[in-house]
Amino acid sequence: MVKFKYSSLINAPVEVVWNFHERPDILNLLAPPWQPIQVIRREGGLEVGAISEVKIFVGPVPLKWLAVHTEYHKYHFFTDEQREGPFEYWRHCHQFTAENHKTLLTDDIDFSLPGGFLSDFFASWLVMMQLDPIFRYRHEVTQRECRIHH
Repeated sequence: MVKFKYSSLINAPVEVVWNFHERPDILNLLAPPWQPIQVIRREGGLEVGAISEVKIFVGPVPLKWLAVHTEYHKYHFFTDEQREGPFEYWRHCHQFTAENHKTLLTDDIDFSLPGGFLSDFFASWLVMMQLDPIFRYRHEVTQRECRIHH
């Protein structure tokens, strides 16, 4: 199992950052331009049972990704888990922590690739190199959008 964590301080209260994540267009907003996605369906908001299904394009190859929300505590955290997609296992907890009228936003991810130990070894290098700029971009968009709507 590989762990990835990315945190940043968003200059807006937790409620504003949380409400931003509830937007119906959130998947498109947070997708970096170098990794286009196509939203197939999004059912529910952030609560348990919500579903997101997308196609992620890795070069010309589309990969289907189906995630289901498995944990939810309003204004604190929500968790999604991959049910179908490129990973053997993927669990992503989105955490929102109030800090002096700002929000510490943390993306905490556990994942593994098919193939066991060797895949995990390469994942810790290859996938991590991709996740860091993706989440940096996502947090920059969150910072910008929450500042606008605050």
